[in-house]
Amino acid sequence: MTTPQEIQFTNAFNANKPTLALFSKCNNKDELYIIRDSFFLGMGSLLCKHEYDDLREQMIVDPVSHTAITNSINSPSGLESMITAARTCDGWESLLAALLQVSTSVGSDLDSLWYTLEDGRLQWLGALNSAHTLKKTLKDALDNDSNKTEKDINDAKMVYIYALALSIPSLNEAVEAWCKIVKMNDKAQPLKNYNAELWDCRKEEWRPLDLGVQEAAEKGGSSFNDAWEA
Repeated sequence: MTTPQEIQFTNAFNANKPTLALFSKCNNKDELYIIRDSFFLGMGSLLCKHEYDDLREQMIVDPVSHTAITNSINSPSGLESMITAARTCDGWESLLAALLQVSTSVGSDLDSLWYTLEDGRLQWLGALNSAHTLKKTLKDALDNDSNKTEKDINDAKMVYIYALALSIPSLNEAVEAWCKIVKMNDKAQPLKNYNAELWDCRKEEWRPLDLGVQEAAEKGGSSFNDAWEA
């Protein structure tokens, strides 16, 4: 049977889901940590009233924090300024400790939940950065080809999927298997001695790469199509 504490926790979590979802917009660790702490602050405001009120009072009383928050209201840096100010207050650690205690008491682990999102996002960003130059080469070639076909586009997407997979550790074995299938001597240069006939998406060895990259994109809060179109 669900306890009142569990219901309260679930309601607080659902209320702060929109903040948590912003992890998919982050481009680096600093931005991720702003979203993480915003989520924790929002959860704490609903579940740890005493600690939250103490923290809020400290932020108002402290002239530096108060000025920073006031000057950034309605600005793009507003959220960052608020979290930065909160972190400098003694009440911040108290709020986090109280929130962790509440989370543990209902059988939840907010730290692990966040780490999963953070790790997925950072891994996807790493793959995007590593494959960016090759994607530009592929798309430039398509743009300059007035006779390109749907097959040409799909072939280019296959190469891009492969390039993304190179930076996803869980796909190392799939990458190695695919290199053998397409007779690739240097796995870092998929276009070197490229043979379109060998790059057949119907081959069994392609499926782990295709699905693996799609899964990595989802864990990173994105999709392969979004990456290709960006």
